Amino acid sequence: MTIDERLDRLTERHEALTQTVELLLHQQRDWQATVERWQQSSQSWQENAQRWLERNQQWQEKNQQWQEKNQLLLAGVLESVDSLARVAHLHERRISDLEGGRA
Repeated sequence: MTIDERLDRLTERHEALTQTVELLLHQQRDWQATVERWQQSSQSWQENAQRWLERNQQWQEKNQQWQEKNQLLLAGVLESVDSLARVAHLHERRISDLEGGRA
């Protein structure tokens, strides 16, 4: 093999290695871009999850307040019903007494 042939082979190998390195470099850049997109997406998901948790906490607090108000209202309604039941019972006794001739 002559020196020229060796130089040609070395040149071909050098070009092949250069192309391989360039391809690897492009793949690495693509991979880095993909990783950055994943990180941004992950951060976006985390931010959305945090907002959802905060809203959920607010809804739970409001729900608790509504439950407390409803319990107070229900207690008031029960007291009113009890009072009406007592009044109805007293009126029923009066009517029974009047009908029975016990005035």
